[in-house]
Amino acid sequence: MIKELTTDKIVLSVMDDLNKRSKVGVDKYGVTLERTDLKIKDWLQHAYEETLDKANYLKRAIVELEKEEQYEV
Repeated sequence: MIKELTTDKIVLSVMDDLNKRSKVGVDKYGVTLERTDLKIKDWLQHAYEETLDKANYLKRAIVELEKEEQYEV
């Protein structure tokens, strides 16, 4: 599938993270993303919920940075 491997350390790190996340998912749910029991709407719902979680994590980090900025003078 991959014709030529990259030497880009950032890309390799992302690939490593993807492999680790895949293992976590398989260990937790016992299936891969190749599962066929979900409809496209289900996949979109999962992605939507993950996006909402991401928005919350981002906002949490922003609030923390804003607190730190208040004390920097």
